[in-house]
Amino acid sequence: MKRVIAIGEALIDLVPQQTGRKLDEVSHFERVVGGAPVNVVTAVARLGGAAAMLSQVGQDAFGTHIIKVLRDAGVDTSGVFRTDRAKTGLAFVSLDENGDRDFCFYRDPSADLFLSAEQIDPAMFEDCAVLHFCSVDLVDRPVRGAHRRAIALARQAGALVSFDPNVRLPLWDSPAACQAAIRAFLPSADLVKLSDDELAFVTGCTDERMAADRLFAAGCRLLLVTRGAHGAAAYTPHAAAQVPTVSVPVVDTTGAGDSFMGSFLYQLTRDGVTAAALADLSAEALTAYLRFSARYASLTVQHKGAVMATLDEVERAQAQDGAEG
Repeated sequence: MKRVIAIGEALIDLVPQQTGRKLDEVSHFERVVGGAPVNVVTAVARLGGAAAMLSQVGQDAFGTHIIKVLRDAGVDTSGVFRTDRAKTGLAFVSLDENGDRDFCFYRDPSADLFLSAEQIDPAMFEDCAVLHFCSVDLVDRPVRGAHRRAIALARQAGALVSFDPNVRLPLWDSPAACQAAIRAFLPSADLVKLSDDELAFVTGCTDERMAADRLFAAGCRLLLVTRGAHGAAAYTPHAAAQVPTVSVPVVDTTGAGDSFMGSFLYQLTRDGVTAAALADLSAEALTAYLRFSARYASLTVQHKGAVMATLDEVERAQAQDGAEG
C-alpha cells in the first residue's frame, strides 16, 4: 500500500482534566500530541496503512515527545525536522458539557511555521498515494511555500491531493485573510473536506450540493461534509451519499473530523482509488466509506484528546453494531 503523507502543524494539545468549564477556570491539563495533519496520518497508521508526516518541531522536550508518539503509532517521521528558531506549538483546550472545544494557541511563532520549501525533498513522494494538508499552516510564513512545493511534487508523483481547511480564525489576522488563503489553495485539491459550519465561509454557498458544484468547477472531484451530530455526506459530480452519526457518549470532540478524514483516506488508499477515479465512485461505494469513517470517528469522541482506534477496534465496534441491529 502506498503512503498517505500529511504536511502541516505538529503541536501539543493541553486538554483539560475538568469539563464544563471555561478555559480560564481549568486548573489541570493533560499533554496530548495534536495538530490536524498529525491526527490524520496517525489514524491511517493505526488502521494499518502507510503514513508519513512532513513538519517541524522545536529542539525541546515537546518536539521530542511528538516524534516519539508518531513513531510509536507507526508514522514515518523522517520528514519531521527540528529547529532552534522557535519552540514547538501549544494549544490549550477547554471542553463544555457536550465535549465541544475552545482553543487558546501558543504559536507566534512556532517551529512548524519555519518549515521551508527547500526542506521538501522529491524523494519523499516516490511512493505517495495521498498528500493531505489543512489551512492552519497556510499563513504568510515559510511553511506556506513548503505546502506549495509539496503539492507540486505530489502532483508530479501522481498522488491524490486532499484538503481539509479546518478553519481556526484566532490564528489569522482577519477572517478575510484566512478565507483568501483557503480559496487560493482550493484549486490544488482533488478532495475537499468541510464541516457544515465551514461550508459558507469557504465556498460562499449554504447549500451542500451548490457548494459541491462550485468546488467541482474549480477542479475538485469529491467533497466530504461532516455535520457533527447530524451525520456526514459525500458528493462527486455524478453521485451523492449520506449517513447518520453513530450515537455514542461524547467525551471530547477533539480530533473527530481528523479521525473521519484519516479513516476515509485510509480506505481510498487501501482500495487504490486515484485522483482520476474519485469522480467515478458510486453512491454505494461512497456510502460504505462514509459508514466506516462515521464509526471510526465515533470511537475517537469517546476519549479525551484525539485518540485514534486500530482496525481491530473499529471492526469489533462494527460487529457489535450488527449484533445489536
